[in-house]
Amino acid sequence: MIFITKYAVVCAGSLLGVSMVRGDSFPVGKVDHMKLYPLTFKEFLRSADVDMYEYLETLKQVKPLPDIFFNRIYDSFLKYLICGGMPSAAKIMLEEKDSGNVDLVLHGIISDYRLDFSKHPASSLIPKLSHIWTSLPSQLARENKKFIYQLVRSGARAREYEDALLWLKQAGLIYSVALNRVPKLPLKAYDDLNAFKIYLCDIGVLRSLSEMPASVILSPNENYVEFKGACAENFVLQSLSSQFDVPLRYWTSKRNAEVDFLLQYGEDIIPIEVKSGSNVRGKSLKVYGDLFHPKYKIRYSIKNLSKDGEIINIPLFLCDYTVNILSW
Repeated sequence: MIFITKYAVVCAGSLLGVSMVRGDSFPVGKVDHMKLYPLTFKEFLRSADVDMYEYLETLKQVKPLPDIFFNRIYDSFLKYLICGGMPSAAKIMLEEKDSGNVDLVLHGIISDYRLDFSKHPASSLIPKLSHIWTSLPSQLARENKKFIYQLVRSGARAREYEDALLWLKQAGLIYSVALNRVPKLPLKAYDDLNAFKIYLCDIGVLRSLSEMPASVILSPNENYVEFKGACAENFVLQSLSSQFDVPLRYWTSKRNAEVDFLLQYGEDIIPIEVKSGSNVRGKSLKVYGDLFHPKYKIRYSIKNLSKDGEIINIPLFLCDYTVNILSW
């Protein structure tokens, strides 16, 4: 008698060893793929402050949180912005509450990425990967965050660096957000492939790559304004990418209005504005609304949860609950 035993094999790892490389044949149809994301703030909060996590899990209405709860959750959110979602960095923050050791871990992760740049891709891509990677903080510091090849290297052209960008994207190290000039379904059909923004895979990695001290996150600093907005956008993109299957886009008008992100949610296209502080004044959502009349608009900031007409104001730390909020 012959017994045949079937084994389920689980494999985990980054895409750094397989992106843009021709290897052995792949067992098509026999492998289920599961994409892993950095630790979310919701998951971080479950360990940092379980009472507040359980409180947020009970929310069923769009209404302001009590100040005592809001401030307590926001304190945990600031700690998350320091460590990000890399498990080893988050573990240090949760157990040791030492931003210095968090920095050491994140520096080590970035060093490992750089070593992978010289190990896995074709040799012709290695310097281009390094140039793009190093330029990312400068790209995000610009008011108009459209990716500019000239910031990568003087005289750089798209055809020289597009393979390196694709490698980083397929490896899961960056997000590419395309410009969408005509917000119709499906969004992908109306992308402008010549214009896009690039964000990091993780907010902690972005902070470390930018060499930004943890103290800047915890205390107000007049020199930390433009980049604070970039960090808020990166966090929101990181959070929403793990909740929704359709990648986000962004939108601009001929009248200098820009919507940070467009979210395709079922049959709705939702414009999203991200503010890093409590000042939410701006014309972009209004310009977009007057042109396209969306069912919903979302604004993320550090203001409390509320609904003002068709605008849903969501605190940044509740971004992980966006899919729930839209269903209330």
